[in-house]
Amino acid sequence: MVTYVATLDVPRYVVEYLARLLAAHRRRIGTPRNSRALGPYRQAVLVLRWFRERSCVHCLARDAGISQATGYRYLHEGIDVLAGQAPDLHEVLGRCRGEGMTHVILDGTLIVSDRVAGLRENGNDLWFSQKHKAFGGNVQFLAAPDGTPLWVSDAEPGSTPDITAARLHAFPALYKAAADGLPTLADKGYIGAGIGILVPIRRPKGQSEQALHADTRTTNNLIRGIRALGERAAAELKQRWRALQRVTIRPSRNGERPRPALDLNAIWK
Repeated sequence: MVTYVATLDVPRYVVEYLARLLAAHRRRIGTPRNSRALGPYRQAVLVLRWFRERSCVHCLARDAGISQATGYRYLHEGIDVLAGQAPDLHEVLGRCRGEGMTHVILDGTLIVSDRVAGLRENGNDLWFSQKHKAFGGNVQFLAAPDGTPLWVSDAEPGSTPDITAARLHAFPALYKAAADGLPTLADKGYIGAGIGILVPIRRPKGQSEQALHADTRTTNNLIRGIRALGERAAAELKQRWRALQRVTIRPSRNGERPRPALDLNAIWK
């Protein structure tokens, strides 16, 4: 057995932030003092190692000197505590209007997961995305004009189209925001979304882009150019918090993983 020293590349204030949340949670549920195998700070390190390094829970538990079952319990507790800090969509949009943003950007991504037994009546896997050729959950992202992640939705099965997932989780609040002067930019996957959701106009089937009027092509280019910054929202979260690249949990909980990462990302400046 060889031991070595490792460094977690997360700012100390992020660890302390999570440790304070965990300590408050323990007080709230009445956990007796010194009754846990790990204190709030060491539990925070375990949770952040999982998010940042995508380490296996067995390894995290071994390094912390606890059982694997306890490691899973501490990990899920930390994730749930962080998820509770995630802002509501109406709250996010209200803050965007208060800060004078001209628009927000909507996009969807697949949080890849291991295969699960979830079949439709026609025999297709409910959590399999034909678009991405992978199993997982469809999560909707909202980004600021500069691409900063603002909000993430709950996960829908990977076979769910973006526009369907957005109708369930985002459109009602986005319509109200658009009526108040804050439109949403989106890609062609959201065509037919409704007033206030600005998407490129699709070219006629079988014809080139030149078949569109010059004004329409200009509008499409403007929407694509401005919206392109929103593509970095999901990429930023997945690259900084590598656990989101592939998770070994049931896909229905996939939406609970980006929400904690969103909160941590807002703290890490």
